[in-house]
Amino acid sequence: MQNGKIGVTTENIFPIIKKFLYSDHDIFLRELISNAVDATQKLKTLASIGEFKGELGDLTIMVKLDEKAKTLTISDHGIGMTAEEIDKYINQIAFSGAEEFLEKYKNQSIIGHFGLGFYSAFMVADKVEIITRSYQENSKTMEWSCDGSPEYTMQEAKKQRDRGTDIILHLSEDSLEFNDAARIREILKKHCSFLPVPIAFGKIKEWKDGKYVDTDKDDIINDVEPLWTKKPADITPEQYLEFYRKLYPMAEEPLFHIHLNIDYPFNLTGILYFPKIRNNFEIQKNKIQLYSNQVFVTDSVEGIVPEFLTLLHGVIDSPDIPLNVSRSYLQSDSNVKKISSYITRKVADRLNEIFKQERADYENKWDSLKIFIEYGIITDEKFAEKATDFVLLKNVDQKYFTLSEYATLVKEGQTDKNGNVIYIYATDKQAQYSFIAEAQERGYDVLEMDGQLDNHFISWFESKNQGTRFARVDADVIDKLIEKETKRKMALTTVQQDLLRPVFDAQLPKDDKIHFNVVFEPLDEKQQPVVITQNEFMRRMKDMAAMGGGGMPFYGQMPDSYSVVVNGNHPLVAEILDEVEKGYGADELKGINKKIDTATTDENNLNELLKDKKEEEIAQAEKDKRTELSKKLDELRKERTARLEELGRGNKLVGQLIDLALLAGGMLKGESLNKFIRRSVEMIEK
Repeated sequence: MQNGKIGVTTENIFPIIKKFLYSDHDIFLRELISNAVDATQKLKTLASIGEFKGELGDLTIMVKLDEKAKTLTISDHGIGMTAEEIDKYINQIAFSGAEEFLEKYKNQSIIGHFGLGFYSAFMVADKVEIITRSYQENSKTMEWSCDGSPEYTMQEAKKQRDRGTDIILHLSEDSLEFNDAARIREILKKHCSFLPVPIAFGKIKEWKDGKYVDTDKDDIINDVEPLWTKKPADITPEQYLEFYRKLYPMAEEPLFHIHLNIDYPFNLTGILYFPKIRNNFEIQKNKIQLYSNQVFVTDSVEGIVPEFLTLLHGVIDSPDIPLNVSRSYLQSDSNVKKISSYITRKVADRLNEIFKQERADYENKWDSLKIFIEYGIITDEKFAEKATDFVLLKNVDQKYFTLSEYATLVKEGQTDKNGNVIYIYATDKQAQYSFIAEAQERGYDVLEMDGQLDNHFISWFESKNQGTRFARVDADVIDKLIEKETKRKMALTTVQQDLLRPVFDAQLPKDDKIHFNVVFEPLDEKQQPVVITQNEFMRRMKDMAAMGGGGMPFYGQMPDSYSVVVNGNHPLVAEILDEVEKGYGADELKGINKKIDTATTDENNLNELLKDKKEEEIAQAEKDKRTELSKKLDELRKERTARLEELGRGNKLVGQLIDLALLAGGMLKGESLNKFIRRSVEMIEK
């Protein structure tokens, strides 16, 4: 019998292992199973090269839980260990403290480094035993035991076992969550579902005499040859679907898949699926499972693969991905970064291939693909460079175009007087129907941009394509959406516009969250008398701020700003002007206008006299006069505005035109809509 002390110089290393070796304690089982797989695979390798000549026999790794004894046992039939190997791999952990311990191993793959993986057992166990026998001839069965202190015992066992190793964990009181068969099965399924050696836990159950009973067949919990380890040529489309259903039982069928298979400059295999992503932005970023030699590493891959790839589903497996203690190190590992770049390129190449070979099918799937591709474009420059060949624009007539095809389509007809090509788009075909119809009547094409990332995509596109600008179909009246050289004359004078502005203001909705600004434009008399538009830049900034990206936060706090565009050339507007002038009274209106003109002239004359003087050089009498004139002019204007607003509030035609404009923009609701309907009936009856 041998007694000794494990090669550590601090008494505190085991508590440190228990708390800090891994963030998730359930990984202990992954490590112990991985060691058992390593031992089994090494034996198979030795057999293949003739160094082991015995029978391999049943190589199934057995996991047994004794809930009464509170023990968990992992048994393999691999190469086992001699006393010298136990000393080398288990007893000689050469470090002087916790920091050096972590530093020593952080850059190494755990699988294959038996000692470190083995010591994860002490995260959950008060005592760990090893019963092992080497594959070598004349070897003895050795027993090793440690109670979580640096002290251990090792001796030859009284009872011999066959080749292989048993690891027996005596679970600690604070880790009894693992003294539960369902919990162990859950961990095995999570971490070990695709390991290359059969793993058995319990027996297969069958229904008999009204209850489930154990059979004599071991319950193998893993698939030793998962689909990604096979050649794509040997896999049918149905097998790809079956594998997806196995990974994600509740998910809809994917759009298509990419089979990854590379052996230089690194090793990587895997299958990535494009899921159906709806426009409600149902993004889940924990659907790619990362493996190393079929050992599960993580399904939280942000920072390991480019962000947009986290929208994909599937598996990636690479022996070059380290199974280390620090996930932050994993994110910065050079091999992982190379793998990320490769996957990005493969995804882009596959999309381009599908687009070129099966364009009709690609277009049918575009609505589901769009959010993924736009996400890639706005977050990954390399992907964006490739994606310009297969990103599509869809118009309101459900026709699809590549970027170059669309540029050719609209360049001639939608170029403004400054040489900018204007891409007109709608975000809601129903709410913006009247604007779309008017644009199409002009011969313009209207894109459908109703996705959550379209604002970001538009900003990216405009930054890459100088001279091309997006404008939402309701961002302005059609004549100003794409401004041409020719310009119509305005039927209304500036004075008449000043008269009508308070009239229309009087019947606009009053809301702290919405600001309306009345403007007059010289539109065709056949166009709508009143149109409500929203500035493209301000609306886009607010939309992006609302999404939490792009636009500055203060835009999100500003009220929505709309322009109430009055068609100065429309007959109904001329009719309203006539009614207002009559209602005000010709002489009375002329009188107030004259007073305003006189007060304006007096104020302008005084300002002209004072313009060259500094404020401190102006006499008090002159300051008083200036204040008096300003106050008088303000009072006169307020008097006229109050009267005009009164006339406006009583003018049913003004209310009707404003409500029609609000209705066209989907902004007329509730009580206002009810009033509009009643007023419409009254006007029809007359």
